[in-house]
Amino acid sequence: MRTLIVDDESLARAYLVEQLGGVAGIEVVGQAANGVEAIKMVEQLTPDLMLLDIQMPKLTGFDVLDLLGEKAPAVIFITAYDEYAVKAFEVHAVDYLLKPVEATRLAAAVEHARGRLQDKAAKPQPSAQTLAAAARPPGRKLERVVIRNEGQVQVLPIDTIDYIQAQDDYLSFVVGKVKHRKQQTMSELEAQLDASRFVRVHRSFLLNIDRLAKLELYSKDSWLAVLKDGMQIPVSRSGYARIKELIQ
Repeated sequence: MRTLIVDDESLARAYLVEQLGGVAGIEVVGQAANGVEAIKMVEQLTPDLMLLDIQMPKLTGFDVLDLLGEKAPAVIFITAYDEYAVKAFEVHAVDYLLKPVEATRLAAAVEHARGRLQDKAAKPQPSAQTLAAAARPPGRKLERVVIRNEGQVQVLPIDTIDYIQAQDDYLSFVVGKVKHRKQQTMSELEAQLDASRFVRVHRSFLLNIDRLAKLELYSKDSWLAVLKDGMQIPVSRSGYARIKELIQ
């Protein structure tokens, strides 16, 4: 198996390379020190397997998978102990290793990954969003969105987003006059957001309630949300009720 190692600690990468040298059928084709490097290497080297550290600066392991999408290879997660992340991995039957990584556990995880790659009927890996949401402690909501556009990775803190619009298979994250597009479903995103901050005002719009200036009646059963910068977005009857419930 062509294997890529992703860890921001050089000693951790060197240890994994050394230990994988004793596992038959493994070729380490690259080492990435951060998430951006990992994304580029996956696309250039097309590995079969990725040993992926979760806690990395700027882009986490979940961010890397999110940005790779269908291009992501099979993954073994590597993490310092985190009870919520470990529980998420176990619930979703995902391979993981705890730091410091034990050689025997590493070999077993690699063999398990090999078996899953060879099994055409193996259950597909859950989405990065699903795993990230399951690994967050209870009550902690999505704090940022990562988007890849023309080779550039952008990180949008949630509180900078004015509203989110669904357009076909994509979402547009609107920050001021700029729209950032990402392939994701509205329902999947909505479940990760803080419902006291982002409200579904229309089937195609999620509004950051802090940006709302006023509501204007548009027709019998619809309204317009006027944002503080003058932007207007449609509000359905049910959306109007949700807004009223939040601002009362």
